[in-house]
Amino acid sequence: MTDAVITKKRAAPSRSRSRARAEKRFRFYCVGAVLAAVAFLIFLLTSITLSGYTALLQTHVRLDVTYDAAVIERGGNRSADALMGADYGALIRQSLMTKFPNVEGRKNLRRLFALVSDQARFELRDRITANPDIIGKTEPIWLTASGDVDMLMKGYMRRDVPEGERRLDNQQIGWIDLLSSEDSIEKRLNVAFFTHADSRTPEVAGIWGAVVGSFYTMVITLLFAFPVGLMTGVYLQEFATKNRWSRLVEVNINNLAAVPSIVFGLLGLAVFLNFGGMPRSAPLVGGITLALMTLPTIIIATRASLLAIPPSIREAARGVGASETQVVLHHVVPLAMPGILTGTIIGMARALGETAPLLMIGMVAFIADIPQSFTDPATALPVQIFLWADSPERAFVERTAAATLVLLAFLITMNGLAIYMRKRFERRW
Repeated sequence: MTDAVITKKRAAPSRSRSRARAEKRFRFYCVGAVLAAVAFLIFLLTSITLSGYTALLQTHVRLDVTYDAAVIERGGNRSADALMGADYGALIRQSLMTKFPNVEGRKNLRRLFALVSDQARFELRDRITANPDIIGKTEPIWLTASGDVDMLMKGYMRRDVPEGERRLDNQQIGWIDLLSSEDSIEKRLNVAFFTHADSRTPEVAGIWGAVVGSFYTMVITLLFAFPVGLMTGVYLQEFATKNRWSRLVEVNINNLAAVPSIVFGLLGLAVFLNFGGMPRSAPLVGGITLALMTLPTIIIATRASLLAIPPSIREAARGVGASETQVVLHHVVPLAMPGILTGTIIGMARALGETAPLLMIGMVAFIADIPQSFTDPATALPVQIFLWADSPERAFVERTAAATLVLLAFLITMNGLAIYMRKRFERRW
């Protein structure tokens, strides 16, 4: 045995140990990367949750309101129009002055009235229009407190800072403490956050208008993107002649999947609004714009799902006399549908979280009403989050985080549905 062979045999165990150490280091790096990603995800969700869970509660003030017929009925007129147009703010102001009779002066009274939300008068209006029989009576009612009072009760406004550095002065805090000592102020479930549309006053701002707008937009997106994407993918994969033109189309579809979303917004602005004259800020335009953005994803998923079907399925169908169209529609597409639907749901989830295209077509406008149709002015949940994040009031910060949690819940649900469908209906060949 030569010296070279002996040297190689002696070096073999050393190389084996070196490879084993390298494999262990590689696995360690992989596990470390996964743990780092999970840690960042947990940190993100925790920070958003801690910032937003308080939006589920809203401070309310209990007042003994006298439903004065002279203010409400205006000359004895109890018609629906008269009740809708009554000065309910006067009833709230009178109740506050009765509660704090020692407050005098216009300036002090304005500060006292600021403890209750300006939108509380609509709560009185709704209660009276629902039950006009309470006119002339005095009843306790819980009304929404102002955003500043809400921030103080939740601990976001510090009491130990100088008076000039907070929005509530010492006298207002004294009034709040008096109400608290009488159990006339407390935090309750913020139902308005889930049932109201947007508002300039944060204490009554809600996400329902944005949720409805997102729903209408996603319906339009699905109706336009899914059939077109499905038929395009089927044609390119099963029927198109493989030449340079079909390859050019395929390359462009793959490139469109990587185009920034704001480019599709510019396309929607130029084509649908400026040229087509379609209504601005409407879910119809937003849905079509997002459909163009989602098409490449659906086409690519369709082609990949069709490509995964074994050729034996096609050959067996042809063997029993099926035409090429019957082979594709009756055998190949049904077997590929789970993968196609998975790609569609993932594309829709991406569209649900998009903001830039909707900003370009005007869905960034302030919409205080809940949209009733596909052509009504509306906004979407991601745009609503963008608008609230840009608001200066501290009360909008927690609502921004809470709306983000709602959006993440929708996205996680859609992606979970895609995973379930893939696991439930996937067939291994």
